[in-house]
Amino acid sequence: MIKAVLFDLDGTLADTARDLGAALNAMLAEHGLPLQPYEAMRPIASHGARALIKLGFGIDKEHPDFPALRARFMDEYENSFDKETVLFDGVAELIVKLTERGLPWGIITNKPQRFTARLVEALAFPVAPAVIVSGDTTPAPKPDPRPMLHATNVIGIAPEYCLYVGDAERDIEAGRVTGMRTLIANWGYIADDDLPHAWQADAFIDHPLDVLKHLD
Repeated sequence: MIKAVLFDLDGTLADTARDLGAALNAMLAEHGLPLQPYEAMRPIASHGARALIKLGFGIDKEHPDFPALRARFMDEYENSFDKETVLFDGVAELIVKLTERGLPWGIITNKPQRFTARLVEALAFPVAPAVIVSGDTTPAPKPDPRPMLHATNVIGIAPEYCLYVGDAERDIEAGRVTGMRTLIANWGYIADDDLPHAWQADAFIDHPLDVLKHLD
């Protein structure tokens, strides 16, 4: 039986793509480059600065200019991280229902802590999470298992009694490796070239409240 439910943040609990995209477009404007449409940025938003910089500037993390662009992106995102970000429809209701069942819930995200704590506060969840693990809380982010194990240690519930909900391959991989049950959030940031059926999740769900069907 599931005793706790843990979630990814971007693309699973919160729609952060517009604010992430605004940071990228501000940088592109600075460099006189074409702005990117929301439709191009949304599917890759879960992959954060690396994917967005690659989209806008055409370079990957191995490029010598990448570290400076990433640092600039983070500074720009600082100005916009909570402007248009909202909870996905049904998330607040789900949190209430989990609490009514006596189930703690938490967040395991690859977003840096400098943003996570303030964004969680700004989103005003109806019940505070029992644990928040950011991308720099442990020595390595997902798909490394250590963020998952850190969360389960904090809440005192073994991984095999936890359900993890995410929208990226790294979410499902980290959950499976640690023995959690895993669900793919179909409403999240899944790109056309992703292969979610190959991620070996326990199930797909189309709405946050569908989590309730997988608790027993």
